[in-house]
Amino acid sequence: MRTVDEQLERVLATAVRPAPVRVALSDAHGLRCAEEVVSSRPLPGFDQAAIDGYAVRSVDLAGACPDEPASIPVVGEIPAGSRQPLRLQPGQAVRVNAGAPLPTLADAVVPMANTDAGTARLSVHQGVPSAAFVRRIGEDVQPGDVAVRRDAVIGAPQVAMLAATGRDKVLVHPKPRVSVISVGDELVDLARTPGAGQIPDVCSPALAAAAREAGAETTRPGLVRGDARDVSAAMQDRLPFSDVIVVCGAVGGAAGAEVQSALAGLGELDTTRVAMHPGSTQAFGRLGPDGVPTFLFPSYPATALLLFEVLVRPLLRIALGRTDPHRRMLSARLTSPVVSQPGRRGYVRGRLLREQATGDYLVQPIGTSGTHLLSSLGEANGLIVLPEDLTEATVDEIVTVAFLPAPA
Repeated sequence: MRTVDEQLERVLATAVRPAPVRVALSDAHGLRCAEEVVSSRPLPGFDQAAIDGYAVRSVDLAGACPDEPASIPVVGEIPAGSRQPLRLQPGQAVRVNAGAPLPTLADAVVPMANTDAGTARLSVHQGVPSAAFVRRIGEDVQPGDVAVRRDAVIGAPQVAMLAATGRDKVLVHPKPRVSVISVGDELVDLARTPGAGQIPDVCSPALAAAAREAGAETTRPGLVRGDARDVSAAMQDRLPFSDVIVVCGAVGGAAGAEVQSALAGLGELDTTRVAMHPGSTQAFGRLGPDGVPTFLFPSYPATALLLFEVLVRPLLRIALGRTDPHRRMLSARLTSPVVSQPGRRGYVRGRLLREQATGDYLVQPIGTSGTHLLSSLGEANGLIVLPEDLTEATVDEIVTVAFLPAPA
């Protein structure tokens, strides 16, 4: 048997970030920037009024106060968006709207509240210092400044910067594409009622959801019969359009051996068992001319989801550019005992709690009556990880728990 760490090392060694693509700004949100975006223009692009008021020379209002207001003529108005240049003469004011360009020689804007709002002549009962209520050209960004750094996740602030610097497209790393294929003659699509001996396809929609939660784009090409030729054809159809492929079913027994033999013809496929419980029976390899990482998991949905969490999710996170692809690990005190198989790393679902008095973490094992049971999955917010040399952990013993936050 290979250890979990050895298997994970083999898996992560295949991680490749998808080649950058240029997309519209509206499609870039949530992706990582694949270029250093340098501004070619200043932001703001011109001196402009920050508020509605009057553009003035601050020196003309020196000493203005309620007892001795300054009185100056209003010689025009500049609305936002105006492209007509206007020159302010000493001792004059111009009415301006927020965002309007300042007239030449004006160095401040007097708020409306400081005036009598005159239209021909203005009375100012409180002066303003130079640069008051003015957005100066380039005070935010200068030409040559980095607007968005390479590998930054493009969120709302980055979209704002890209738009402000005139970019309608940007080079990004796209999400990795994951294809999930369910194999088995016993499976029926969710839209159908299972007949005798049939079961609904639970694995592919569940794993597709897990892949989306990890940040990937997902495709479910439909059910595939447990025939080697059908599986091989389905794989060859998906390989050119996938960065990762997960196959559920046909990993054990005679049927699994036949399918694995067919897939081995498409590339390297390793069926070595892994020292973990549940999920020791699995396969991993690189198939197709591009060496697409491919996983073969059991058909039990709960086990397949665990294997996805342990092996596939870290691979996808690295492909997304994350430096630490692993879940946050916590130390918690058990509220009830758990057991594990000797020589294998055990994974037990748990519910993390906080002790009010001390703030310490507690973990309640759940779903211990059967690793195949689905009913407790939704209640778990943690995964208790038991080392290979531990067969039993008692109440109040400290264990390591991977925190599984609810999807945002």
